[in-house]
Amino acid sequence: MAGIPKPLTDEEIEERLAELPEWTRDGDEITRRVDIRYHAGVAMIVHIADRERRIGHHADIDLRIDHLRIAVTTHDADYKLTEADFDLAGRIDAIAAAHQSTPLD
Repeated sequence: MAGIPKPLTDEEIEERLAELPEWTRDGDEITRRVDIRYHAGVAMIVHIADRERRIGHHADIDLRIDHLRIAVTTHDADYKLTEADFDLAGRIDAIAAAHQSTPLD
C-alpha cells in the first residue's frame, strides 16, 4: 500500500543501531535513556516535540525526576521499525547533546 513506510529487516536494524550507540532495540522499538534534571527534561521534550512536528514523526517520551525514557517506532507501519525511526533517533541525540543531558549535582 502506498504511503505506508517499509519496515526494516533485522539486519538493517542492527546496522543502523551500530551508528546510534545510545539506543537499544526493545522488540519493535528502539529506546534511549537520557539522564537529565526534571525541568531541563521538560525543556528537552519541548525541543524534541518541535522537531517531531516538523518532520511528522513522533517518539513516546516518559519524563521522570532524573531522566527521560524515549521510545521510537513507526505507528503508521503497524508499530515496526523504519528508516524514519533511526532518523528521529539521530535528531534526538543531537538535541540531548545540545541540552547537555548529564545531570548536575
